[in-house]
Amino acid sequence: MTTGRRLAIGGLLIAGATGYMAYVGAASSWQYYVTVDECLAGAGRMAGDRVRVSGKISPSSLRIADDRQEAHFALAGKAGKLAVSCRGPLPDNLAEGVEVVVEGRLDDGGVLRGEKVLTRCAGKYRSLAGAGTAQGGRPAGPEEGR
Repeated sequence: MTTGRRLAIGGLLIAGATGYMAYVGAASSWQYYVTVDECLAGAGRMAGDRVRVSGKISPSSLRIADDRQEAHFALAGKAGKLAVSCRGPLPDNLAEGVEVVVEGRLDDGGVLRGEKVLTRCAGKYRSLAGAGTAQGGRPAGPEEGR
């Protein structure tokens, strides 16, 4: 076998291994979240799996440790609530009534052991339809929207 052919085969093996590792590393970030009700319905088959669950923090359920490295709360769905226990850094705007996405593992007892909490900022995504718009579809200025 010639040196050029060996180099080509070696390069293909390295490129293939690199591509595979990139795919495996990125595949976990492609997972979409499930709702609280979907998680509760599939709790038996999801136990032990990594999941992302979206829901609103129930009123009077949020307990945050003094060092802000641990939180316990319930995520409210339409049909039920999911208990969540998170360890690690918490977002500054974590509060009751806030929509969050929690990433972690669902244990056998039906508790989501969160490793990462992301808050959703609904105010940034308001439609302009109810906010008053000027002609041309642009937001109304201070003197136009009155």
